Amino acid sequence: MQREEFLQQLWLDYIHQHPDVGMLRLWPMDAPVEYLTLLTLNQPPFAAEDLQPTLGHLGYRPVHRYAMADRGLLVTLLAPPDNGTWLVLAELQLSSLSRQPRDALAELVSRAHPKDTRGKNLLSRGRPWPMPSWPLYRTLYDAHPLAAWFATMGPSVHHAGFDCARLGSSFKALDAALSAAGLAGSEDRYHGIFPVSPLLQYRFYPTCSQRLAFAEGDEHRVCLGGLALLQKRLSSDHERTVELLLPHHTRCELT
Repeated sequence: MQREEFLQQLWLDYIHQHPDVGMLRLWPMDAPVEYLTLLTLNQPPFAAEDLQPTLGHLGYRPVHRYAMADRGLLVTLLAPPDNGTWLVLAELQLSSLSRQPRDALAELVSRAHPKDTRGKNLLSRGRPWPMPSWPLYRTLYDAHPLAAWFATMGPSVHHAGFDCARLGSSFKALDAALSAAGLAGSEDRYHGIFPVSPLLQYRFYPTCSQRLAFAEGDEHRVCLGGLALLQKRLSSDHERTVELLLPHHTRCELT
């Protein structure tokens, strides 16, 4: 599998889960995506250290790592070999959960079939373990919303980030256009999984909730992510916008 094919699979899986994003016509269909946020768990074979060799074969290299103890996350920024889409690999730490939800999530994830945990399409083939029950989902959600999301979605794209400059429009204009399209932006700079640096104008747009069938057959609507809009506050900065995404104080050394 080539990198472009890999990204296309990620994108198709993402818009399948977020049809309101797929229906947007605010920018060209082939407009560049600044980054894709992938959520995973520090349990093999889904841990970041297990996934990075595969991503490395596709040309991605880790350039920055961030630790957010208050969010229970380790985040790695992975750069492509060209000017293409970056990956933001967010790894939820099981140790950030209390014992009952931690053990329940670990047991659920351990039920993944081995054949569904191999290959470069691991991040776009959907949840490789059984759907949790609604009571388990609620237990996980109360412990950490991302634990509940991961239990229902598996390792996959949580949201895409778009840089206004690369889309050729202003933050204000695109924000208004997304609002007119029915996507209400959230001012909460934690809403898109992690905190966001004040060096960026940023807004997260939750997509419409989707009706999911849980393990015991009951159906409930849950939010599966969204999209983010961002723009540098200082246009003179020569780094890619995604490199300024996370607060500098959360950065830690790559080993």
